[in-house]
Amino acid sequence: MTMNSNSLMIVAALLCAPANAWSLPDPTRPPDFVGAESAAATPAPSGLQSIIRRPHGKSAAVINGVYVELGGRIGDATLDRIGEDSVQLRSAGGRETMYLTPGVGKKIAPTSSGAAKRPPGKLEKARP
Repeated sequence: MTMNSNSLMIVAALLCAPANAWSLPDPTRPPDFVGAESAAATPAPSGLQSIIRRPHGKSAAVINGVYVELGGRIGDATLDRIGEDSVQLRSAGGRETMYLTPGVGKKIAPTSSGAAKRPPGKLEKARP
């Protein structure tokens, strides 16, 4: 009889366990939405966010959160050029250059005096 009472207690404990788990919060659930006030506090994206370069298609850029293809318009300006890290906009007021990382520039690495310089655009090929 003690075996049956022990089994009964184990079954009762197992049946009550899910009821206790339902009261626990889900750690993977995102926080509750506060409302429109938090959305208004987040600044809108501004400037150049991304450059999409395509060798066989139309390159594009994401400016102020808007996808613009080369030759396309953003406001009253036209996307005129797309570089490696910048874009150029043309408007009635003139040209404006926008950079992905303003204030960061490339520098040429110093070479040792004995090292031969390769001409730009040439690739080294393996010799047979």
